[in-house]
Amino acid sequence: MAEVTFGGSGLDRAAELRGDAAALAALCADPASCAIVLWRGKPLVTRDGAALVRLPLSHPVLDGAAPPLFLGREAGAILGYDLSVWQPDGVDPGALSGFLDRSEQQHPDLPAGEVFAELRAVMTRLSPRDAELAATARAVMGWHDSHGFCARCGAASVVVQAGWQRDCPACGAHHFPRTDPVVIMAVTHGNRILLGRSPGWPDRMFSLLAGFIEPGETIEAAVRRETFEEAGIRVGAVRYVASQPWPFPASLMLGCAAEAETDTITVDPNELEAALWISREDLARVFAGDHPGIAPARMGAIAHHILSMWLADKLD
Repeated sequence: MAEVTFGGSGLDRAAELRGDAAALAALCADPASCAIVLWRGKPLVTRDGAALVRLPLSHPVLDGAAPPLFLGREAGAILGYDLSVWQPDGVDPGALSGFLDRSEQQHPDLPAGEVFAELRAVMTRLSPRDAELAATARAVMGWHDSHGFCARCGAASVVVQAGWQRDCPACGAHHFPRTDPVVIMAVTHGNRILLGRSPGWPDRMFSLLAGFIEPGETIEAAVRRETFEEAGIRVGAVRYVASQPWPFPASLMLGCAAEAETDTITVDPNELEAALWISREDLARVFAGDHPGIAPARMGAIAHHILSMWLADKLD
């Protein structure tokens, strides 16, 4: 299987430097060190969306940003900056909260060929390294934005470990960026695979079923529970296929293959708008873009990768 988007670049995260201020400062002094910048979770990219823009650490646009996040080490340090305090003119709040925000924002202190763009819209055009950096920065910055106070005592917490930890000065608690595990499953029954559609998705879009793993639950148990809850299908054998970091906001998608023991669908309307079985032949039409009622999961998502594998009979 080809590497999924957001994973596999071999980024050196240099975690040993996060608590070593002197060593980190020395690395940042290297002229090769650079910054990537996000605005409301949208990375600064070239206008064609093919690459992250890397700014020198001395760039004046960074002066108004929040303290940086140390993302890792290449020739020098790579720091992530959150520029969400900037208020661009003419922003449509509705577009920012849509299923796929295609609006772009151009900072007046940056060249016209550099824009803030929705990561979902550009993720398949970025290199593996740029995609991993953008996903990491988006997820951790989003965690900071929603975890400014101690979950134990409620006091304001402070950022430490180069952005990878928050400490509470009142009670001494330590808090770390969280990742939510999610199962996403290719449930098959003979020559058919189970697809579902959530309310609010783009017209005709169907994908694999998915759901969060609950405390005290194994991956296999979560696959069986979620499939039955959402579609009324009983599942037997389950096996792991691949994983994908999914920074919307901070999930780890655990792709699995599962064998259905029943095939009568009973949709839970609180979970799905619709569910259906589709044959390999009809899925080929979906991927070719000539199916009248179904559009495929978006490129770059692990669902698209797994469906492509099943279509090519390479899931086993």
